[in-house]
Amino acid sequence: MAVEERPQEAVTVSVADLKFTSSDTVDIDRVPFEILEEAFGPSSLGILIVKDLPNNFAPLREKVLSYASYLADLSPDILESLSIPEAKYLVGWSHGKEALKTGQYDTLKGSYYINCAFYQDPTLQNAPADDFPNFPEYTAPNVWPPESALAGFRKAVEELCTLIIDTAVLVAKACDRYAVANIEAYEPGYLERVVKTSLTTKARLLHYFPAPPSSLPSHSQSLDIDPSSATESAPSISTQPVNGDADGDDDSWCATHLDHGCLTGLTSALYINESAPLPVLSSSSSTTSLPALPTLPTSPDPRAGLYIRSRAGHTTKVNIPATSLAFQTGEALEVITRGKFRAVPHFVRGPEGEATAGMSVARNTLAVFTQPNLGEVVDVDTGVTFGEFARGVVDRHG
Repeated sequence: MAVEERPQEAVTVSVADLKFTSSDTVDIDRVPFEILEEAFGPSSLGILIVKDLPNNFAPLREKVLSYASYLADLSPDILESLSIPEAKYLVGWSHGKEALKTGQYDTLKGSYYINCAFYQDPTLQNAPADDFPNFPEYTAPNVWPPESALAGFRKAVEELCTLIIDTAVLVAKACDRYAVANIEAYEPGYLERVVKTSLTTKARLLHYFPAPPSSLPSHSQSLDIDPSSATESAPSISTQPVNGDADGDDDSWCATHLDHGCLTGLTSALYINESAPLPVLSSSSSTTSLPALPTLPTSPDPRAGLYIRSRAGHTTKVNIPATSLAFQTGEALEVITRGKFRAVPHFVRGPEGEATAGMSVARNTLAVFTQPNLGEVVDVDTGVTFGEFARGVVDRHG
């Protein structure tokens, strides 16, 4: 008989505590090692929520996530011009190119990939190709929609990605303090340096299209979730267990996977009712405002959203408040910390048919994958670089 365990909860810290802890002059750690172990350690959910972000975060998040719907609604000709097949669709627009575990290609979501080298230099749009001529996934330059089609898009996306990376640097510095104390021969400041100086950090703006009824998950699966509490944009963190094993993951919107970078910064999702055509954007659209979209305060289906499969084998729904960011551990960080911090399998479940009656519900979100530079050694024992590590991951999923 399986032993029922108390559901784990996502760990939350204030950005002010991260900033205080990151100061080289303080003697008190406001983010103690126990907190980091609870968030990222071997028995954790592998996720840390950061609250009390700068005041511009919330409106910037809503603007960028609204742009995701407008982006996906651009003409086929423009979207085709934003697609880069030679980069394996990991730069620019990608739709229907990602293979799912069923062997089918995923048409339920569109992705817009951005190289974040601009974090180092506003003129940079890709990692340098000099030493990696055959790695266009990172070295191909960004392709941006024309201002006449999506005015203000690039500026807003770069600003939000910069804010997320700035916050990731603070999380990385806290992780470094832990690693120096707990990992033999760990290089002081390693993760902070990696996150702060990377030219290969990549962002993924996601638009989950409203799913046709035939693709929606069945109600036949029993889900132990309290609908009154499981709202993704609620002003608190809640986690809910789901009955079922790994093979039963209801990953109807995004298949179960591991991130392969260091720290992945995640916004909460923005749900939009796209039953009616989107407002028309003109070339004169203001860069400070967008026509209002019919956004929903929460998912119409409380079961929809981000799920993590815990170390104990339980599947847990994690709700990220709209005013906070979440940071997940990736495979590279697991290698760097020699397993002290672990990457976690996670997936996204779409809303069910009855919950969305009369609506076509889309889900928009942004993930920023902070990653080492391609030539950075991530495994000191074997000398494997991140480029070699990432190549193996890309080939495995290609």
